[in-house]
Amino acid sequence: MPTIETCLLQNFTGLDAALQQIDAFDWIAFTSRNGIEAFFQRLEDLRLNLSALTNCMFCAIGTDAERLAGFGIKADLIPTQPSPAGIITELAKIPNIAKQSVLVPVPEVVGVPEPDVIPNFIAGLEKLGMNVTRVPTYRTRCLDKNIYEVELNLIRQGKIDVIAFSSTVEVAGFLHMLDAKSDYQHCAIACFGPYTAANAQKLGLNVSIVAQDYSSFAGFAEAIALWALK
Repeated sequence: MPTIETCLLQNFTGLDAALQQIDAFDWIAFTSRNGIEAFFQRLEDLRLNLSALTNCMFCAIGTDAERLAGFGIKADLIPTQPSPAGIITELAKIPNIAKQSVLVPVPEVVGVPEPDVIPNFIAGLEKLGMNVTRVPTYRTRCLDKNIYEVELNLIRQGKIDVIAFSSTVEVAGFLHMLDAKSDYQHCAIACFGPYTAANAQKLGLNVSIVAQDYSSFAGFAEAIALWALK
């Protein structure tokens, strides 16, 4: 039951300006697979050659690096800790990282407050002394709850055992669709990793399942399966 959808930007001005001067950036730091997809789609739309990326180094999280490779780009930095915070930890180890420039393709969040994941990432990069350019690359927006009458009723009737979230904005979108905590309080809440779990708790959810291996969805599925066996 998707609670959010990703779609094209309505205004590409900021992204296009960054892409037209892409060789000015030392790093491009991707925080999601959607960001990678939208970035390269816009490159294609503008008919910009991949050779323009020659001077850039790339950060990608977990298996997102495989999607980057699908576009012919090798990730220069894949953090051991698969998260934006992990990118900051690894960049901090690089000599003379201060003053280097980094482009961060991010979602434009519509309909719910923006989770603190990206703002915290930007702040962390700036704390390293990097010159950060944040650029909206795609839109993330809430879906209309009216399309989920069946699913929401199943949740209210206690017929769903686990609700599994892979991102904070999914949690926000879900809560936007429900009227009261009692609608879902009998469901176990599962979160992809500790960052999603922490933000879910800030939003009022009681998290029961957190994947220890959050580099891929296989670890998430395993965490849910282990919980079910208890």
